[in-house]
Amino acid sequence: MHYLFEVTAQPGYTIEQYAEAWVRASELIQQAPGAQGTRLHRKIGDERSALAIATWESKAARDASAEALPESVQAIIQAEAPFVEIHFIGEFEAPEWEVLPPDWR
Repeated sequence: MHYLFEVTAQPGYTIEQYAEAWVRASELIQQAPGAQGTRLHRKIGDERSALAIATWESKAARDASAEALPESVQAIIQAEAPFVEIHFIGEFEAPEWEVLPPDWR
């Protein structure tokens, strides 16, 4: 499943600064059972926004991890809170089908 949200940096703060914190927190979160990676995509034409995607084995694994985050992850999240606006987009199942180019990995 995919957990999606949009991140917008406040004026005077950059999405690159947020990305540094994102990587630090993600490295810790990825140690949780069921974690399958994270991605941060800069929005085209808007240097202050990014799409954040966290991939999990299941919704249950993601929900369990949220309840058991290390204090260091919470500290990173709280330190970033004044500098970004986070809009939760939703939780999405993994696709039942994909159409990829023939030479795709």
